[in-house]
Amino acid sequence: GSLGYGRDGPREVETCCTPIPDSIIDSAGIYISLEPGRESREYPSPLLNLKMGEKIGMAKLWALSLVVLVLAAAPSVPAVPITLITSAVDKGAVCMDGTPPAYHMDPGSGAGKKSWIVNLEGGGWCESVTACMYRKGSRLGSSNLMERQLEFRGILSSNPAENPDFYSWNRVMIRYCDGASFAGEGYDAGSRVYFRGQRIFNAAIQHLLSIGMSSADQVLLAGGSAGGLSAILHCDQFGAFFAGRSTTVKCLADAGLFLDAVDVAGGHTLRSYFGGVVATHRVAQTLPRSCTGHLDATSCFFPQNIIGSIKTPIFLLNAAYDTWQIHESLAPDVADHGGAWRACKSNRLACNASQMKVLQAFREQMVGIVEGAFSRSKGNGFFINSCFTHGQSKVPATWNANGSPTIHNKSIAKSVSDWYFGRAEVRAIDCPYPCDHTCHNDI
Repeated sequence: GSLGYGRDGPREVETCCTPIPDSIIDSAGIYISLEPGRESREYPSPLLNLKMGEKIGMAKLWALSLVVLVLAAAPSVPAVPITLITSAVDKGAVCMDGTPPAYHMDPGSGAGKKSWIVNLEGGGWCESVTACMYRKGSRLGSSNLMERQLEFRGILSSNPAENPDFYSWNRVMIRYCDGASFAGEGYDAGSRVYFRGQRIFNAAIQHLLSIGMSSADQVLLAGGSAGGLSAILHCDQFGAFFAGRSTTVKCLADAGLFLDAVDVAGGHTLRSYFGGVVATHRVAQTLPRSCTGHLDATSCFFPQNIIGSIKTPIFLLNAAYDTWQIHESLAPDVADHGGAWRACKSNRLACNASQMKVLQAFREQMVGIVEGAFSRSKGNGFFINSCFTHGQSKVPATWNANGSPTIHNKSIAKSVSDWYFGRAEVRAIDCPYPCDHTCHNDI
């Protein structure tokens, strides 16, 4: 999930849920997403303008029946238990509330025993001590409040049909509890909030090395959303752990290409927010020196300013119309003073011509960044499709399924695998919306 933000602090806008069909309406009249295997996202219900009594009541009964049917028919997925890294506490590598960091691991088998995927969990950020105190009391700030078991899907799945190239690898999810993409280094004594993301990253990787990853033949550092940004920030740091070894080391950032975009009011909402994250968590000291040597720290928290200097091969998987960025960076409520973007953000088909022009310009900015300095390294790859979504590697329907998104008839899973194993150069950029009919759109 991801945390959105506003004047009143963070708000959770994505939550992990059991796969459900098409759409349902919850008790608050919220339209909840919409495709089998996808995480839910909250948007204004299209039924709110109907008579609330009979219409919503019937919808709720219908939705409940569908959920029961789907739960009964859904295939079982093995649950992967949590492991606390208690030894990390002595190193000061702790969640925001001082509890130990954690991970989930599904061990490899057969030919995959010496191959590892390390996935960094996402979940937004907190940009002030007050916001971080709020977050401290959630699973995103305390390992005490984390789920004790997780289902691994998509690129983390153990099902060869769902995940044909990585299913037998050691697959690890490092839980996110620091609020700054594993990059903070500080402590606020007044609120007793720890900002120790960088220490968590170091301690977790060192722990995994100690339990077998040091002898790996192949490793892939991955992450989605805030975890995707983290995979970008830490790609070369991760590669350095394997210096002098023959290990193949690469990185994958899913929905992590957050742009330093101008919002619809002419401001820089996300830059202001990232500035708060960098200052609160004292991130400047952990950012790549190749960037901070000539740019301010906030600029160096934006991937566009560091991807061109990353030495370790990296793959960017992103939707050109990233729905999180549309909602929270390009047309956030604080910039949409008259609510002109409200309908467009709830339903892409409601976007008018001028709004589509803004969205196409956002895509062009992303494409220009990817085709710029980043593309100069032959080891890099990318898959930028023209979908309205956020995060595609851990969702079965978008990762590798019948009808999953493609560019030039190649799926995301096949594209990532061909790039990782060197079977083909993968530099795929979709034509502009609405040309792609394979998309799984959220709005």
